[in-house]
Amino acid sequence: MSHRQLNLRKRCEMILGHLDLTHPFSLDALCERIAEQRGRPIRLHPLPKEAAESGVCGLWVGTDSVDYVFYEAQTTPLHREHIVLHELGHILFGHHSLEGQETDGSAPTVLGRTNYTTRQEQEAEMLASMIRIRTSGTGLLPPASGGTLARLESAMGYERGPRDGS
Repeated sequence: MSHRQLNLRKRCEMILGHLDLTHPFSLDALCERIAEQRGRPIRLHPLPKEAAESGVCGLWVGTDSVDYVFYEAQTTPLHREHIVLHELGHILFGHHSLEGQETDGSAPTVLGRTNYTTRQEQEAEMLASMIRIRTSGTGLLPPASGGTLARLESAMGYERGPRDGS
């Protein structure tokens, strides 16, 4: 594992240490805990049809008072959950969302993303995957017992131990 991957994994582990993941895992409960920590609600919505058709599968729009997470609805439940976890990863890492500003009670104005970096995507994806791995015995994904999932975990630098149910 490279120094960069190790550093990313350590940062993800620090965030995971503050999440208090429930067993069985509940995405709704996780959203509520993150919303409490941030002092503003997280609202989950399916992506508008036009956005989904353009190839976008997830999106986070943060305003001063609400975080909106949009996800592709026309996919499997596991993929929908992973999309939301990925967007929550952006929130937890403190990345910049698409900028949304509320104007006198109307819907937020959404501006294009200007600082969308590969590093941010790697951070959000790694955190989403690590949440899924941590909760794999209690969520939609079966626990790793070898095979493809174990190889993916190993490639990400995640070694299962007694705490993880192996």
